[in-house]
Amino acid sequence: MRFDLTDLRLFCDVADAGSITAGATRSALALAAASTRIRGMEEALGAPLLIRSRQGVTPTEAGRTLLKHARAMLAQSAQLREDLSAFAGGVSGEVRLLANTNALTEFLPEALSSFLAAHPHVSVDLEERLSDEIVGLVAEGAADVGIVAGTVNVGALATYPFRSDRFVVVAPVDHPLAGRPSVRFADVLDYDLVGLDRAASLQRFLAGKASREGRPLRLRVQLRSFDAVCRMVECGVGVGVVPATTAARAAKTMALAIVDLSDDWAIRELAIVVRAGEALRPYAQALVESLRP
Repeated sequence: MRFDLTDLRLFCDVADAGSITAGATRSALALAAASTRIRGMEEALGAPLLIRSRQGVTPTEAGRTLLKHARAMLAQSAQLREDLSAFAGGVSGEVRLLANTNALTEFLPEALSSFLAAHPHVSVDLEERLSDEIVGLVAEGAADVGIVAGTVNVGALATYPFRSDRFVVVAPVDHPLAGRPSVRFADVLDYDLVGLDRAASLQRFLAGKASREGRPLRLRVQLRSFDAVCRMVECGVGVGVVPATTAARAAKTMALAIVDLSDDWAIRELAIVVRAGEALRPYAQALVESLRP
């Protein structure tokens, strides 16, 4: 059986995404080409690698074995590129970074800008995920570095402080919530909401919190950025849950009421996570040092 690095990267992307379509997109392959490669791998092995269902795909026992070795081989390939980078021009390394919505939108743009300016031959593969997903993927070796909410159980991963923030409610200035100093998320569910796209990790997190309250999210519109959420809230469409840093910035130019969330999970201590007891590749280590306050 002969699998090339493109096959291995594709299979990891498909397994991580739980979908051949999404995995093909991550690997920058056409769906037809990705499907052909997966079938070819299964034919070469003589056993199925994926269990296919309406909900997506999951690795079989053979697939899990392949996934383990594929991650190790891809990591070795990345290390080889870095070790040889001193002898060649162009991009010399890549770091895979996973982050939750808050870190991705509020803090990483400036932090990554500084890192990339200082390391012009390094690229960063950045993806948004839920904090608990990030912990699992970093532990498995699917990513070099993760940024997660400080409340998540990180298991055996090593952690470093990143940034602090909290979630607040933004509402139109004439909204019933506008005059309150704080509010529980359960009470916010009584009103129409403006939120992020369903694929956003924060939106999935809030949906989970609503489900635990036995209530649905009354989403009127879903957008792709916190700033767009604030603008729609200003226009009276509903209320939104955004980072306090976003709300404070938006309130300088928009007519918004900002109400504290009293739930414990609203306080967001963000942490950097990496695999413990395992030396990071040089560029990944440099990224961690750059991100730490």
